[in-house]
Parts: sequence; structure tokens; C-alpha cells
Amino acid sequence: MLRRLTPVLLTLAVVVLGITALAARPDNGAAERSADFVVLAGAAGLRWEDVDPQTTPTLWRMAEQGSIGSLSVRSAHRPTCPVDGWLTLGAGNFAAWNGSRSGEGCPATGVTVEQPDGIGANLPDQEGVVAYNQDRLSWGATPGALAESVRCSVAVGPGAAVAAARPFGRVDRYAPVLPADPAKVLGSCVLSIVDLGTVDGEDPASRAAQARQVDAQLARVLAARPPRSLVLVAGVSDTDTPSRLHVAVADGPGWERGWLTSPSTAREGYLQLVDLAPTALAALGRPMPERLFLGRPALSVDGRPDDLRAAIDAPADADREAAAQRRVAGWFFTLLAAAQVALAVAVLPLLRRARRHAGPHGPEPVSRRVVAVVELLLIGAALAVPAALLADAVPWWRGHHAGWWFASVTALLIVGGTAAVRFSPGHERTLGPLGAVAGLATLVVGVDVLTGSRLQLNGVVGYSALEGGRYAGLGTVGLGVFIAGSLLCGGWLAQRVRRAWRPAVMVAVGGAAVVIVGSPYLGADSIGAIALTAGVSVAAAICSGGWLTVSRLAWATMAGLAVTIGFAVVDAGRPEAERGSLGRFLAALGDGTGGLTVHRSSAANFQTLVNSPLTVLALAGAALVWFALLQPWGGLMRLFGIYPAIRAAMAGTGVAAGLGGVLGGSALDVAGAAGALVVPMAALAALRVLDHSTDRTQPGSGRPGDEGGAAPPDGPTGEGPSGGRAAGATGRSIRPDPEAADAPEGAPAESGRGTPAPDAAAGRAPRVPAQPGPASTEVPAG
Repeated sequence: MLRRLTPVLLTLAVVVLGITALAARPDNGAAERSADFVVLAGAAGLRWEDVDPQTTPTLWRMAEQGSIGSLSVRSAHRPTCPVDGWLTLGAGNFAAWNGSRSGEGCPATGVTVEQPDGIGANLPDQEGVVAYNQDRLSWGATPGALAESVRCSVAVGPGAAVAAARPFGRVDRYAPVLPADPAKVLGSCVLSIVDLGTVDGEDPASRAAQARQVDAQLARVLAARPPRSLVLVAGVSDTDTPSRLHVAVADGPGWERGWLTSPSTAREGYLQLVDLAPTALAALGRPMPERLFLGRPALSVDGRPDDLRAAIDAPADADREAAAQRRVAGWFFTLLAAAQVALAVAVLPLLRRARRHAGPHGPEPVSRRVVAVVELLLIGAALAVPAALLADAVPWWRGHHAGWWFASVTALLIVGGTAAVRFSPGHERTLGPLGAVAGLATLVVGVDVLTGSRLQLNGVVGYSALEGGRYAGLGTVGLGVFIAGSLLCGGWLAQRVRRAWRPAVMVAVGGAAVVIVGSPYLGADSIGAIALTAGVSVAAAICSGGWLTVSRLAWATMAGLAVTIGFAVVDAGRPEAERGSLGRFLAALGDGTGGLTVHRSSAANFQTLVNSPLTVLALAGAALVWFALLQPWGGLMRLFGIYPAIRAAMAGTGVAAGLGGVLGGSALDVAGAAGALVVPMAALAALRVLDHSTDRTQPGSGRPGDEGGAAPPDGPTGEGPSGGRAAGATGRSIRPDPEAADAPEGAPAESGRGTPAPDAAAGRAPRVPAQPGPASTEVPAG
């Protein structure tokens, strides 16, 4: 009865852990009314490097007394050109101006602004722009949603007219330039949008001159601001490629000396362009338009340094790091994919010649030195992604040759990690390197997530604030590495205990990983947590041996569905502003707009599948496993038979990584990151198992009923009856390996690269050296 109830109890444990991790959400604080008027002042291209006390004294003083942050100006087009930025500001959603782009830069888009009555204005192209965004783009943006949410709005300048135009093109109040006395214009409506100008180019002198003009316009706005008003200054767009982070400053009651943030970023000091519209309405105490805004109201949080220069250096550094990350990430993953493919090709002849022949004739074995070098290369390849993540603890992006600095730091960390694994206790055992590498990878990613994911943000193997997809928690690559590392750690630990305890060990390790991935306080990846729950359930179901039967697959599926449904019910019951991605998707299904989400996810999967170097990693790893390691000569099936917990961990990794990538819109990226860790370790373990595949025990030496303990793969080094060394002997000192297969009562049945424990202690017949001859070398699977 206990054996029958165990899968049920373990499934319930996984479900409870998953729902607990996903249900609890941090209190971000509710945005409350704080102003009677809101002035949104935008300057296309304005970055923090343009701000200093001499060039922009007004903006400097405003930043000193207000709240500041880095603004991601993502829109429906990349890069976000000025007209796209203004349109996104007014839509509160990712929008774009219709029209073709001939190159990567921003074309000179002329906006027609008509003034039929001298009071307001009209944009004749607005209806076409609205149709383009709703019919051709997948975000469902409605240009003019902000203006529709207030009774009256003012626009000053052509860019502001684009943001303030209602969906049918009407601008309530319009002035082409700031009048001599702006007080009357800014006080005529509760919402005013002002175009301060543009700062473009890369010439420092030219940018300084343009920033000075923007600052002069801002000084006039602040001098004429209405009483009890909130003024938001934003660099609303890029002006060229590549994209950059821009200025965001809020000054008004309740916005004193803090960092700007929003629930859409969940990161102090960061907010998105789409957050400005809901911020304006929240400050005015107006209701949000249902399902039109993708952004969330911004907040001011404490923790900013008292020295403004030190505070501004943080977003300026973030901008430089994000820009460098984009340049370096592409070639890093390309080189990683090329190196792993080359290493996979190099491993093939070693696999073919790793099995030692029992007879006097056979191919000459590969030199031990060559095998040792290949093992070190496999360890280094598996540690490449964790090392690259750890390299972001060093400010490599500040150097003139940022790519070389990053490569040097990463190479040093790979060498250090490889040395640590090489000299770790138990390295000579079959699973020694696998356990050490998995532990290091899990430790690096886990500690980063537990300490705020600072290495992930703008990191080469993390996520970029410029992309606008994620600003906190666990990124795509980190998710893949953490899934693989945690499940392999669980499998390695489970293999060291009795069979009856293995599912519990796997659930304990995997459940902790689910909490780290899914908790909004930590990894903040609900899709990843659901995928990992399915992987943990599969691993727990088969870690004690046997195949993935229909009943076991049913329990794993039920666990994943239970976590998904449980979290969906909890998330859907929250207020709309507090829902996560799953709750918003269910709400969209309810009102008939869920197709947009499905379309966006499908498009993201296809684009990532085609363009990402991690796709090559995933496919190359799958090819090596299927066409080499899983073949009779590849050793992986033998490894799986001896170590069922490792087989379970790898199967769970495949399930979790596949689901996490497809459901998260990242195609094979999660699988590629996981494969970069798992495949080299699988090849190394297979080489070690094949190296001892012809070691023998005397027939009948195992006790009746032993599973997988009949023929240990790593036998002793000894002398044959005729005085010759037994087949498969390595001539090295060998020690017992506690990473036993399914040996009875925990006794070692596989010695890694060591001598077995005394046979008498295990209650078995003594081992005898192998005899020459064509004896079978197969090991019964657990």
C-alpha cells in the first residue's frame, strides 16, 4: 500500500510546492492619486550621459529632488524611432507608425498636423495608423488610448500631437511651439504632453548643444507648471541603431529622491515607455482603460544614493553595459555553439574505441593522456555558460575593448572551474565530474537569483533591458542551466541512496528548484516553474528504475496540470493590475483577445528558432545523443541501465527544457542552454562507463534479485590465472565508488574508477579476474 501511495504523495508534494511558489506575490504598493495635473515632457534620444550640472542644469536640479530611472523605449518596431516612441507613449502599449523602413536606422517620417480651428489639431493619418496597429501588429495597441482616458489634453509640438491624438485623429488643444507664457496652455487641461526636441548623433559637442536646448525648453515648462502637478521627463525614443536606455525623471508630490520602478519591470531603477501612460492616469486618479494598456503605473522607491552623481552613474553604467552586451552576446553564443559541435565530433572516435576488448586482439586503446585532455575540454564546455554569467560580476564593459575583456574573464573562470572539478573529491568516479559540474552550475545561477539576479540583468548570458522582455528574475539561458543543473544534482544525490528513497530525494531537490524558479520574489518565471514541475515529476517517476510507463506519465502530466490550474485559479482571482502572465492570458481568452497572445508567442518562437545560436546548440546536442551516445557503442544506454537516477534526471531535463522554451516563446533556447551543460557531461560519463565495460565478475556473484548489480562496469585491476593482467585493466589505483547502481542495501555495485568494496561485506561471492574470450559484456538495466 505504501509503494502504491508513494507516487500520489510525491505528486501532491510537487503540486503544493509549485502552487506555493507561484501564488505568493510581493506587495509592490498601489499607485495612488498624487497630482491635479500631469505634464509629460519628452525628448527623443535623451540619455543619462547627456545630463550634467553644466550642460543641463534644470534637468540636473529636477533629478536631484525627484525620482530617476532608466527608461526602456521598446515599441512594436526596432529600433524605436521618434514617431514610434510618441505613438507608444500615447497608446500605453507597443505601437508603431505605419510605413516601410529601408534600412536599420530611423527614416525621416513627416507627420501631418492640421489646425482647422486654431484651438486643437487633427492628424489625418491617425485612422490608418490605428488600423495598422490593430490589424497588422500583434500587440493590439490602440493609439490615443491615453487621450481617450481623460476629458481634455494639451499637446505642444508635433511629437506631442502624435501622442495626444485620439483614435480618430483629434487633438484637444495644440500649440506648435511653447508660447511665451506656457502657464495658460499647461493649465488648460489636466494632461499636457510637450515635445522638448531631439538629441541625436554620437558627436559629443553636437549632443551637448542639443541637450542644452532641451534643457532650456524644460526650464520654461517647470517655470509655468500648474500647482500640485507631476512632471515626467522621458527620452521617449532612439534616434538611431543600436537601441539604448534613456532618461526618466519624475518630479512632484510623493516622488522625492527615489528610484523609479514599475510592476512591469519589478526592478528598482527601471521602467518602460509603456508605463508612462498608466502612471499619468494613476497620478490623476483616473480609471485605466480595460485591456488597452500593457504597462503598469510607475512607483518611487527608496534606496537612491544621496549623491546625485553616484545615482546617475548607475543608469549610465546600465546603458553602457546593455549596449556592450548586445555586441558581445552574439559572438559568444556563436563561438560556444561552434566549440561544442567541434567537441562532439572529436568525441565520436573516442566513443568507438573506448570499449576495451577482452581478447588478445582488438583496436589499440586511445592514449590516457588524450582521454584526460578531452575530459577536461568537456568539463570546460559544460561550465562555459555559468562562467559567462559569473563574468558579469566584473565591469568588463567599461574597457575600450569590451569583448576581449569579457573573453579573458570568462576564460579564466572556465579554467578555474575546470581545475576545481578536476581536483574535487571523487573525480575519478564515473559520476564525479557530472555531480561537480551540476553543483557548480546550480550554485552560480541559484545564488545570483537569491541575491536579486544582478548578474542576469544586461549580462551576456542573461537578458537585456533594451529588449524589454524581462528586467528581473531568471532569464531564458539561466532557466535552461538551472533546470539541467538542479535535476542532475537531484539525480546524482538520488543515485547515492537506496532505491526506496530516490523519488523523495528527487522531489526535495526539484521542489526547491521549482520554488526558486517560480517565486515572484526570486526567479519570477511562472512558465518555467510549470515546465520544471513536469520535469521533476517525470524524473521522480522513473528515478528508481524501469521505464516511463503510461501510469507514470499520467502522474507527471497530472502534476504539471495541477500546478498550472491551481496557479491559474489563484492568479485569475487577483485584481487586473496584479495578475501575472498566466492570469492575463486567461482574462484575454475570456474576452476573446487571447489569439493575440498566441500569435505573439508563435511569432517569437519562430523568430528565435531561426535566428538564435542556441538552436544550433540544441540540435547539435540532440544529434550527438541520438546518433552516437544512444547507439549500442555509445555508452549512454549502458550508463542509464547502471544509473537509473541519472537517466531520470536527463529525461526530466528534456521535458522541462522543451516545455519551458515552447510555452515561453523562446523555442529551443532553453533546451540549448540545458544541452550545453548536459550533453558534455553525458559524453564524459559514457566514456568512463565504456572504458570499464569489459570488467567482469564471476557468474552468480550477485545475490538473487539484485537489479543492475550483476556486472559492475568498473571492475578491479587484478592478475589473471596465468599471471597476465585482466582485460580492461587500467593499471591505476582504484577506490570504491558509493555512486552504486541498484546494489542491495546500498552496497557499491559500480566502482567508477576504483576497486569494489570487499565482497564479503556485501554478502557476495568474491570477484575473480576476467578470462580472455568472447564473454558477454552487457549489464542488465536497472
